[in-house]
Amino acid sequence: MIEGQVPALCQEMSISRAAFLRCLPAAVDGVAFSDAGTDISYCEGGKGWRIAVTPLSDLVLGAIRLPRQRVEIFLTGYDATATRRFLDRFELYFRRGGG
Repeated sequence: MIEGQVPALCQEMSISRAAFLRCLPAAVDGVAFSDAGTDISYCEGGKGWRIAVTPLSDLVLGAIRLPRQRVEIFLTGYDATATRRFLDRFELYFRRGGG
């Protein structure tokens, strides 16, 4: 991936890293990705992605504690249509509570 590249998506998610990793295979259409700690990536044939997952402090609402992660998705070799398809699928698999 290109250093200094602008993410295609940057958002905070109320999810644990373990739950994120459980949902990720379906969200990325089952491709075999590499997990290197904070970076999760996939590349094949000049097309690929990197997802940076950074833990944030828990969101505390009274007695409720929600784990949070900053998720940034970087895409390489995707045109505008393929980018939208990737992000739509990703968001669909992580949508909660009826969206």
